[in-house]
Amino acid sequence: MHEVLAKIHELGIVPVVKIDNADDAVPLAKALKAGGLPIAEITFRTEAAEQAIRNIVSEVPDMLVGAGTVLTTDQADRAIQAGVKFVVTPGLSATVVKHCQANQVPVTPGIATPTDIQTALELDLDVLKFFPAETFGGVASLKAMSAPYGMVKFIPTGGISAKNLVEYLKFPKTLACGGSWMVKDDMIKAGKFDEITCMTREAVDVMLGFELAHVGINAADAATSLSLTKTLSGMFNMPLKEGNSSNFAGKVFEVNKSQGLGANGHVAIATNSIPRAVAWLQRNGIAVAMDTAKKDATGNLVAVYLKDETGGFAIHLLQKK
Repeated sequence: MHEVLAKIHELGIVPVVKIDNADDAVPLAKALKAGGLPIAEITFRTEAAEQAIRNIVSEVPDMLVGAGTVLTTDQADRAIQAGVKFVVTPGLSATVVKHCQANQVPVTPGIATPTDIQTALELDLDVLKFFPAETFGGVASLKAMSAPYGMVKFIPTGGISAKNLVEYLKFPKTLACGGSWMVKDDMIKAGKFDEITCMTREAVDVMLGFELAHVGINAADAATSLSLTKTLSGMFNMPLKEGNSSNFAGKVFEVNKSQGLGANGHVAIATNSIPRAVAWLQRNGIAVAMDTAKKDATGNLVAVYLKDETGGFAIHLLQKK
C-alpha cells in the first residue's frame, strides 16, 4: 500500500472540505490539526480550491492535503502542481486514474457497484471510495458488495457522521472514513475555527473510543493476590475469577501474583483501534513500547504498553472486541 494511503489509515478520518475563500484555508488547516486531524481533502467544487491547497501546503507543511471532486485531468494537474499528496474522484474515470498514476500520485476513485470494483482492479487499484455511502445502503451494502474482493480497502464517504463513524470503522475493509460534519460550509464562512477544532476533537474521541478497561495491582505473591482480590470482590460485590498469573475482581480489578509492569501496577485503556491509537499517541509525543505488543491468531494487535509509567502505573492499550 502507498505510504500516503497507509497514513490515511492511521488518521482514520478524512475531513472533506469545500472552501469558497482561499484566505480561510490556513486557519481551517490549523483548526483541523489542533483538533487531532492533520489532513484535509479540498474539493474542486469552487474556484478557490487550487489556491487554498497552495496556501495550506506553503504555510502548514505537515498537513496531509488532498484534492477531492477531481473530474478531469486538467483539475488533477492543477491539484498536483499545487502540492497535493492524494487525489479523490467522485466516480471511476480510467482516464483520470491513469493520469494520476503516471504522475505517481495515489488516487481513490468513487465506486458504488461490483462492476466499478472490477474496473478498479484492472487499473491496479486496491483502495476505493465508497460513495455516496449512506445513500447506497451503508455498512450493510458495503459488506455485501465487497465480500468477493478481499484485497480491496474502502473509504466510505457521504452521510458519515459521529453517529455512524464507529460502525463503518469497525468493518475490517474500511481504510478510513471521509466526512464533512466537523467542517461544515457555514462554519468556515463564519470563521468559527475554534468550533471546528472542538468538533474535530470530538470526532477523534469517537473514533478512538478511549475508556478505562481495568486497573491492575501488583501483589507480592499468589497468596497475597488472592487475599486482596477476595477483599475487592466482597467490597464491591464482584465475581472473583482466578487465573494463572493474576486474579480478577469482576472486570474492574486485576491483581497480579507477582511484581508486574509499573511500580504500583498498571492501567488498561480500551480503544476501538490500537493502530490508530498508537499513531495518535505518537503524533502527540507519547512513546509506545512496541516490543510489548501482543497479537491474536490472525496477526491483529490486541494489547501494547506505553513506554513510560504515569504516577507509578504502567499503561497499556486493549483492543475492544
